[in-house]
Amino acid sequence: MNTLLRVIACTVLLGAVSHGAEQAQVLLVVGAPGTDEYEEMFAEWRDRIVAASELGENEITVIGGDIDSESSDKEALRQALRERSDAKQLWLILIGHGTFDGKTARFNLRGPDVSAAELGEWLDEVPCPVAIANCSSASGPFLERLARENRVVVTATRSGFEHNFSRFGDFFSRSLADLKADLDKDDQVSLLEAFLFASRRVEEFYNDENRLATEHALIDDNGDGLGTSADWFQGVQVAKQSPDGTLAHQIHLVLSTQERQLSAEAIARRNELEQNLTALRERKTTMPTDEYYQSVEAIALELAQIYQPD
Repeated sequence: MNTLLRVIACTVLLGAVSHGAEQAQVLLVVGAPGTDEYEEMFAEWRDRIVAASELGENEITVIGGDIDSESSDKEALRQALRERSDAKQLWLILIGHGTFDGKTARFNLRGPDVSAAELGEWLDEVPCPVAIANCSSASGPFLERLARENRVVVTATRSGFEHNFSRFGDFFSRSLADLKADLDKDDQVSLLEAFLFASRRVEEFYNDENRLATEHALIDDNGDGLGTSADWFQGVQVAKQSPDGTLAHQIHLVLSTQERQLSAEAIARRNELEQNLTALRERKTTMPTDEYYQSVEAIALELAQIYQPD
């Protein structure tokens, strides 16, 4: 059995990572496909995500697809989240179909489906930082329910009424370890960059097919549950006033060589400085010009010191 199949068949914890960044645990849930065509498609997406997780030396667990379970996939998901109460960082990725009846949004599993409310209750018991990507149709309502401080939520649609099959998961699974998605050229793909890459590839798909787009992805990382679409960004910077994006740009599934060399303390300080810079930019119009640029310079100098210490 090759390495990828071993990772899919069970939970694999690779050797200890020799850098300061916290190793992530990845929980990948493959929903009920419905047809052979979707089953094959979801398997391809799954394999890409597993490969990216393995490349990043993260722990990976797969629920659903062709993985047998003694319990329903819903109960397996519930139990897997319970077991990750001590995780340092968790990625939860859902690939499959979703439904919305006007009141309740659900992700389709083999057996009983899971609702946004149920998943929200389970995740509220997980204290660590969580990155969630629901790549299914009708996933928009999950964003409002799952959004919390110190959490990133990505949904393939902006509402439950975008219920046609979503292609977002295809491009999202491609982006996680593909440096074509690396917008700021730091040799790693952040969750924000993966979201932007996938969103724009989805837009290109509908344009090339001369079809009306039936999905519009959102990202939320400030906990307000409102979300921001990709067209609000230029590169990795927001072009319109939006509080989302900074935290998501600090989370990576596959780290660069430079990132691996930073200590945990350096990473924490770097992230704090980047958050401060974002807050400073939001106050730019209310500050004297000289004070603003002096503040920016001070942050930039300290950031440079982190990457190139004396």
